[in-house]
Amino acid sequence: MKKALVAGATGGMGYALVQELTARGVEVVAFSRGKTKLEELYNGKSLVTIFPGDALNQHELLAAAEGTDVIFHSVSFPYPEWQEKHLACIENMIVAAETHQAKVVLVDNIYGYGKQSGQPITENAPKEPHTKKGKIRLEMENRLKGSGFPVLVVHLPDLYGPNAHSTILYETLKNVVENKKANFVGNPNVAREFLYTIDAAKAIVELATREDTYNRNWNIPSPGPITGEELIAIIREVTGYQKPIRIVSKRMIQFIGLFSPFMRELVEMMYLTETPVLLSGEKYKTEIGPLPRTPYKQGLQETIKWMHK
Repeated sequence: MKKALVAGATGGMGYALVQELTARGVEVVAFSRGKTKLEELYNGKSLVTIFPGDALNQHELLAAAEGTDVIFHSVSFPYPEWQEKHLACIENMIVAAETHQAKVVLVDNIYGYGKQSGQPITENAPKEPHTKKGKIRLEMENRLKGSGFPVLVVHLPDLYGPNAHSTILYETLKNVVENKKANFVGNPNVAREFLYTIDAAKAIVELATREDTYNRNWNIPSPGPITGEELIAIIREVTGYQKPIRIVSKRMIQFIGLFSPFMRELVEMMYLTETPVLLSGEKYKTEIGPLPRTPYKQGLQETIKWMHK
């Protein structure tokens, strides 16, 4: 891989991917709608070319992808826009990959797996999504796989990390950093996975540099499940935050959803806070090597330091 396109380069995973790719000497086209944000993140950074554009605009995406070997798809949309935009974006990715003979790496979540038993699942677990968003993610994956060019699908749990604003844990951290009353979404006694974006990017790029990893799915787990209570304790330890943290339940979100389209869409995903989908990383460890694993305390310290910039 000599040159890569990172679509969604101003998001949390996009940012982490650009950092990891350039650290390995790969030239990167950082593609996103937000020109100001692109300049803020990447102006003056070696090996990075800024390309403002919209992944829903086929001509802009085609121009950005010219000369690239691999297209990293880390584009996100607000929940209320998923039905309209995600599949249209995938179709543009397919055209760009076919036009430029590029491989595609889909940075995916766990929604497509649907409800699971609570035990760590392998890549062979059946995908039977029961939510609207899970069905959309599975359709995205299937359309890419049916395109005929090399596709790498990487499943990640909930994320946190530098510049990762559109994450459930960021909703807690942003108010902690401002010393305001913070919220934690979900049952604080249930152990869930939260993966540091920097670790995720290291694993994804390692997979993307190999030939035998394509046309396959890969699960990248966190260092281990952790309860909300344990996370809150670490956050208090590293920040000195002393205010109460309100627990946001499904019932509360259902009520807020009467007035908020985002919260209305979030309700169907709350099953993940009660019976989380946990990922097995055995395939990666067996075929690639040790998983990148930053301890939660270190990852949270680095994330909070970034937020203070």
